Amino acid sequence: MNYFVTGATGFIGKFLLEKLLAREGAKVHVLVRPSSVAKFEELKERYGEAGKKLVMVPGDITEPGLVSPADFKKLAGKIDHVFHLAAVYDMTMSDEQGDRINNEGTRNLVAFVNDLGGPVRLHHVSSVAVAGSDYVGIFKETMFDEGQTTNHPYYRTKFQSEAIVRNECAAPWRIYRPGVVVGHSETGEMDKIDGPYYFAKAIQKISYKVPKWLPLLGIEGGKVAIAPVDYVAAAMDAIAHMPKLDGQCFHLMQSQSPTVGDLLQCFLEAAHGPEFGARLDIPALPASVKKFMGRVGKSISGRNEQKIADALGVPLSVLGYAFNQAVFDDREARRALKGTGIVCPDIKHYADKLWQYWELQLDLKVKIPPRLRQKLSGKVVLITGASSGIGFAAAKKIAAAGAKVILVARTRDKLEETKAILEKAGGEAHVYPCDLNSLTDIDRMSAEVLRDFGHVDVLINNAGRSIRRAVFESFDRFHDFERTMQLNYFGAVRLIMNLLPAMAKQKSGHIINISSIGVLANAARFSAYVASKAALDAYTRCLSAEVKARNIHTTAIYMPLVRTPMIAPTKMYDYIPTWSPEDAADTVVKAILDRPKSIATTVGTAAAVSYAIWPKANDWVLSKGFQLFPSSSAAKGKKDGGEKLTLEQTVFANIFKGEHW
Repeated sequence: MNYFVTGATGFIGKFLLEKLLAREGAKVHVLVRPSSVAKFEELKERYGEAGKKLVMVPGDITEPGLVSPADFKKLAGKIDHVFHLAAVYDMTMSDEQGDRINNEGTRNLVAFVNDLGGPVRLHHVSSVAVAGSDYVGIFKETMFDEGQTTNHPYYRTKFQSEAIVRNECAAPWRIYRPGVVVGHSETGEMDKIDGPYYFAKAIQKISYKVPKWLPLLGIEGGKVAIAPVDYVAAAMDAIAHMPKLDGQCFHLMQSQSPTVGDLLQCFLEAAHGPEFGARLDIPALPASVKKFMGRVGKSISGRNEQKIADALGVPLSVLGYAFNQAVFDDREARRALKGTGIVCPDIKHYADKLWQYWELQLDLKVKIPPRLRQKLSGKVVLITGASSGIGFAAAKKIAAAGAKVILVARTRDKLEETKAILEKAGGEAHVYPCDLNSLTDIDRMSAEVLRDFGHVDVLINNAGRSIRRAVFESFDRFHDFERTMQLNYFGAVRLIMNLLPAMAKQKSGHIINISSIGVLANAARFSAYVASKAALDAYTRCLSAEVKARNIHTTAIYMPLVRTPMIAPTKMYDYIPTWSPEDAADTVVKAILDRPKSIATTVGTAAAVSYAIWPKANDWVLSKGFQLFPSSSAAKGKKDGGEKLTLEQTVFANIFKGEHW
């Protein structure tokens, strides 16, 4: 089977190619613009051995004929299926861009298909955007020109390009209208910020700043036709190879589309944020009001639309879609796919995958003080525990400041992934896997770093192990104390001592230890963890006096509770005030800039003072907290049910914000 694919290097394209290449005897010709040759080579590498069945055909859909006469001659009469995916999928597109690529590009492609001859069949990827932005009611797959308004260039050109296929293609054709395409339902993979992803940053901020126990007031909004990219690709591949479906259109989306409110709630849950206590159902606007707003919108778009969109973080056209009143029927797609096992999953079952991928791979913009670049440009900064949590967030900021970031953690794959993310954002990173529980492995890693870089300017001891278990539940678990001390104390000290000679030689260095508020507050249930951090604290305070004359600085950061993978097993912490990893990373940046002896929160400082002045009163508060917040189910050998906090627990946790309970 011979295929010809446009837009193959795009998001849907790379997943469709995977399906086509899996077919026996498949040979896939890919139209590649000169600027996309590197992307094509990446595609070949992505598919491994199957990538050898890809054939690059130089060309451009915006050029009549698409390809050179010589290449056309090789393809004529030999192509079974043409998949047309090349288009601009962007709510911020211009009219000129849409006309050139979506319309003229499709017209050139249709003429190319008409000239090919042979058994060729055209598969055109359209969009539910053909229904326009203000269609009211059910829009079926059999519907097309319903007199809908398509003022926005995206809606207009998707409608017009589909009309070109319907009216001008002489070969058999099939049309696919995906809804809002989001990341892969199993891996979360996505290529850009689009659709619901525009709201991700706001959701993230809400999840960190608004307590989980506080119900939110939201909107219900319209229905969102949504589908993960893997479903769209699988459905297209399956339907394309079925008999007797020519001349039909297929809606590819979740059958029971979620409302905007449902969608936001799914992402809030994935972000461990609060829930909507109630949602407002915004009534449809009268036609006269819509017309007036349309005129206002045009006047805004001519002057300040981009400024408003930048301030909101969302294109105005996307914001308007929140009140979409069209409901898309996908019965023809479901009928065609019956018996194949291909079903569009519900967003609530994979929203967590999308969220995790966005936080890790797409949330790349970081804010750094101008001074940080002056301080760190070209410097060597080693971060332990760099592949997640505080370490990862700090690495993003430090790399953005122009430092050479040494990434240290146990798993190479995760470190390589972190390195790729930092490089995608324009930073420099180097991977040094190390089991920080092993002193010999620390020696090996340290030697390699010194061999490659000669010295380390800033060492951030961030890797750590935390155990939340009462002493009376630990009598048969002495190994908890040994393992925690091994990583948090001995491992950190060994690394410091390995790097100190080079720091002393260059008469410059900075050691930052990520400690805990528990060291100041003597948190109950954390005796193993706090003791190990306190030991490192004492060691570094003693060391500080010895290295001061050598221009080596030390800083202890007494971090409050931070929402990282380390605290995730204790579900109760979902309802307790925490810092975000970004807050913690900002504190690391402050330490690098100002080199203070220590950094602590107000609560942490108050706890240390109260223990020194009123130790018995301090013990009473800690004892009250110990009784209020029970041991986790995991500590008792049971599955953690994640029970919500009582009112008393909530008040207590907010008074002593950031403390470990």
